[in-house]
Amino acid sequence: MAVEHPVATQAGDQTRIHNIGYRTYDGPRLGRSYATRSLYSQSLRGAYGLGRSVKSKVLPMLLFVVMCVPAAIMVAVAVATKANDLPVDYTRYAIVMQAVISLYVASQAPQSVSRDLRFKTVPLYFSRPIETADYVRAKFAALASALFILTAAPLIVLYVGALLAKLDFADQTKGFAQGLVSVALLSLLFAGIGLVIASFTPRRGFGIAAVIAVMTISYGAVSTLQAIADAQSINGGGSADAIAWIGLFSPVTLIDGVQSAFLGASSAFPGGVGPSNGEGVVYVLVTLGLIAASYGLLMRRYKKVGL
Repeated sequence: MAVEHPVATQAGDQTRIHNIGYRTYDGPRLGRSYATRSLYSQSLRGAYGLGRSVKSKVLPMLLFVVMCVPAAIMVAVAVATKANDLPVDYTRYAIVMQAVISLYVASQAPQSVSRDLRFKTVPLYFSRPIETADYVRAKFAALASALFILTAAPLIVLYVGALLAKLDFADQTKGFAQGLVSVALLSLLFAGIGLVIASFTPRRGFGIAAVIAVMTISYGAVSTLQAIADAQSINGGGSADAIAWIGLFSPVTLIDGVQSAFLGASSAFPGGVGPSNGEGVVYVLVTLGLIAASYGLLMRRYKKVGL
């Protein structure tokens, strides 16, 4: 209980010293794993604006709807026309909607990490109990999970619609599984690249612009060079093999190459010819290498920031 000691005896003097004492914390100490899970959960919810203002929910929820509406329309058309197959393969859907996915990464990667840098809260995270690796893993996993939700939800819509349209169960299940593998790899790659770019600026606007620039410029440049290489090969002035190697320099075409080589997807490359199995192995190695490099760069970055 508080004990009051009057320090003055003059009439009307209200000065008091309150001895409230100090008590140790006697509750459970949940440790690093709980703190890491909490950071992951908070970051994942924040990627869709949950627990934040209404304004913060508008863009991610709008992009989620934009991702799912075309799938619902395709399902409605397939059911109404009694089609024998869906208009778009499961593995093709994310490539077709890559602009929406890139915009989501550009908006949410800076939201995940740039504010911590701007308000200098990163050292507070590292004071205890979590460490640099815990912070990086939680942020990486949260954005990758948010991206997987964004890209897998329309595939679920397509799959359920295909079953309602009484399309072949085995073919649809196989295609759906291949699509999930593809978007899982895409989610890891895009999350890693987005977080690395966003982690180098405390300004959210700069982070958004930088992520959009990397995603769109690289895809535009690669697609243009592939088209030029295809035109030259048709005219006998070049090799079609160059098309596959050029595709290594954009995140979108990397995923396209991996799934066309190993997941039975049709390629969006000029001429519709994706990489061979040998070239596909290179695509897989480059994709996994970029994911690992993104994680390594984030670790290196936050070891400095957390000081």
